[in-house]
Amino acid sequence: MPSALRFEPVATVVGGRTEPVDDDWDGVEAIVRFDERFEPAALEGLDAFSHVEVIYVFDRVDPADVETGARHPRGNERWPRVGIFAQRAKDRPNRIGVSVCRLLRVDGRDVHVAGLDAVDGTPVLDLKPVMAEFAPRGDLRQPEWAAELMSGYWRSS
Repeated sequence: MPSALRFEPVATVVGGRTEPVDDDWDGVEAIVRFDERFEPAALEGLDAFSHVEVIYVFDRVDPADVETGARHPRGNERWPRVGIFAQRAKDRPNRIGVSVCRLLRVDGRDVHVAGLDAVDGTPVLDLKPVMAEFAPRGDLRQPEWAAELMSGYWRSS
């Protein structure tokens, strides 16, 4: 096993928000701009999909703030203390974020999306089309605190 994996971003988030706030992401539009290593041909056919999954780095999280244990989500003591791997918080050990976004259009190396909860300048590690066959199979289950936490996350202002 390699001692250290290294990932190089393939794209950067352009536009959208400049600060990471917790809620109201659904109406936020941004561009995932691929760098010049990639020909526009690398995105051919992507526009046939309605959604894309964007894998990115929470690059503004100070490594000293990374959580390796448990905490109250968003510091809210009304919610139970749960481990970092039972949350989707940005201060996770590898600071990797994943978001499913609506695909608006593809223009050259630019992928226009809505609902990407990453800020302007965020490095993007990968982008994949969302296929129904990769959606969860069977019923989803989550604790009540998670539904409460997410109640305003995608709401548009």
